[in-house]
Amino acid sequence: MFKKIAIAAVAASLFAPMAAMADVNLSASGSSALLPLVKESAQAYQTAHPDVKVSVSGGGSYVGISQATSKSVDIGDSDVIAPGNSGLKDHKVAVVGFGVIVNPSAGVSGLSRKQIRDIFSGKVTNWSQVGGKDGQITVINRPRASGTRAVFNATVMGASRISEAGLVEDSSGTVVNTVGSTPGSISYVALGYTRGKPVNILKVDNIAPTEENIERGKYAIWSYEHMFTHAGSPSQAEDFIRFVMNNKDTITKLGYILVSEMKVHENNR
Repeated sequence: MFKKIAIAAVAASLFAPMAAMADVNLSASGSSALLPLVKESAQAYQTAHPDVKVSVSGGGSYVGISQATSKSVDIGDSDVIAPGNSGLKDHKVAVVGFGVIVNPSAGVSGLSRKQIRDIFSGKVTNWSQVGGKDGQITVINRPRASGTRAVFNATVMGASRISEAGLVEDSSGTVVNTVGSTPGSISYVALGYTRGKPVNILKVDNIAPTEENIERGKYAIWSYEHMFTHAGSPSQAEDFIRFVMNNKDTITKLGYILVSEMKVHENNR
């Protein structure tokens, strides 16, 4: 009996390392705009694949690109394209629209892109200057590593430079909460974060940021959501990305748009 137990124990110790080696740990970091979709998809993927663990974090699009390039994560999430010499493989998993949001106390329902540029460059500092109530404008910005900021720069600011005098918040959720609680404030954020929040989403050049207007290219502030892999990423990384792309119900539930629904296609987003 003792010999049988000893043999079983040895066999168990021999097979235990093999079972541990079969487990796969995936890591993804980057865009906070894409974070809700990646997080929820990771939970569902892990349920379907118990041998795979997916760790997801934010940090900003440029952090995701940098960490994927240096191979410190398996997947870099981003609102913007990676540099041409990054060596990364691009997977467009969804489309996200971004809204210009204000605290209801501002007294405006829409602004032109020129007015928005003037606010974020510091030329306009009172809501009365753009048809709103008499009150100071509080600008809430994103850090330089933010893909949301990069999209806002490209689609709204153009050659105008964002003033660095305002507040800076490093996550989309914090931005929405801060705008909702700060009178006279304005910022920009992925539209999915605004659901049920006490903020006003502005029309831009008299165009509302609806799904249809984004799909047809009438509303300009949108981007593809990218998930980048590198040569060292395990095969499960691309399998997980395919799972995200095909998770259509979750994509639409969280306020993203299917890439296949876009009527316009641009290579620089």
